[in-house]
Amino acid sequence: MASSRAQPVLGVGMIGYAFMGAAHSQAWRTAPRFFDLPVRLRMSVLAGRDEARVRGAADKYGWDDVEIDWTRLLARDDVDIIDICTPGDTHAPMAIAALQAGKHVLCEKPLANSVAEAEAMAEAARQAAARGVRAMCGFTYRRVPAARLMAGLVAGGAVGTLRHVRASYLQDWLVDPAAPMSWRLEKDRAGSGALGDIGAHAIDLAQYVTGDLITGVSALSSTFVARRPLPAAGGFLGTNAADGAGYGEVTVDDATVFLARTASGALATFEASRFATGHKNGLRLELNGSFGSIVFDLDRMNELLVYDARQDNAGFRTILVTEPSHPYIAAWWPPGHTLGYEHAFTHQVRDFTEGIATGEDVHPTFDDALGVQRVLAAVGQSASEGARWVDVTGVTTPAKTGGTR
Repeated sequence: MASSRAQPVLGVGMIGYAFMGAAHSQAWRTAPRFFDLPVRLRMSVLAGRDEARVRGAADKYGWDDVEIDWTRLLARDDVDIIDICTPGDTHAPMAIAALQAGKHVLCEKPLANSVAEAEAMAEAARQAAARGVRAMCGFTYRRVPAARLMAGLVAGGAVGTLRHVRASYLQDWLVDPAAPMSWRLEKDRAGSGALGDIGAHAIDLAQYVTGDLITGVSALSSTFVARRPLPAAGGFLGTNAADGAGYGEVTVDDATVFLARTASGALATFEASRFATGHKNGLRLELNGSFGSIVFDLDRMNELLVYDARQDNAGFRTILVTEPSHPYIAAWWPPGHTLGYEHAFTHQVRDFTEGIATGEDVHPTFDDALGVQRVLAAVGQSASEGARWVDVTGVTTPAKTGGTR
């Protein structure tokens, strides 16, 4: 490997500094310390609208400089990558402008708030790729080692012919009706509620792990608390957050469930809820096939449950995903020492920078994320029409499986 002095330097400009900004900051800071990256990374600039807050975040997370106007990142010579960690309504203008300016783009999920926006972003990414500029969407759970191993086992035939997909993503942070308004509860900002926020992860993970795309859906959704108190002074005030009584209108779903069929003919069920009392961040994916079954549960993120019907055994066996031969693990700790939530973001940085260095697409591409956006749109349409079956049209880009980057 070439010395670090001979490696090209890629400067990162990140927009947004809240929850995802903190996770992404740690990843940019940590990846070069555990992985032999083909480039050197510089955390050049953090952008946000509130100068005092963005400066505080930059100092805390290790960024060299700040900008209050994100468009200034486009002209900075010390910014080669733009990392978008902002609400969904900003993704399209930011990503398209960055790609047109020749900046590589990492964009948080879901890709956009509508199929039309996602299509425009995907087209911009295709045009940029022809000039050597890369774009990736941050469906980070693909990079949990156990989930990556699960994809490899499925690709190797571990479940045989796929029959059933069961996916759920359950949280409970909105159970209290006194929980305040935020941008995540406004359709104009977030695009949808539980469906796009966490359901998108379940959709992407299922399609990625199986390599089997969703072709049609039938959905139901509910908003259990229609009005919420405004946040304290200085908090977020959105477009619907002012009615004179100190309450804002919730314009997204609190929970969505849907049935689906995949291209191979498998039957699938999906559930996304931010009202599942007792569940803090519960993402679960179970696959049943002609040869066996596999279960991934984020609450036990270093394990897989595997059942092989071809073997004479009494039930599921547990694979502890901490061996050096398992995806990503060799860079970390000795066998048996588990990883956490934040490690997947570090793996994301590793894969993205390797793709930039080699000139290869890194999945999920914007085309992959567009496929998820089409499923989200079909689910929303079905729910609004009383669970009518809706075909997912135009989803033509296959999800990548196994050991692909």
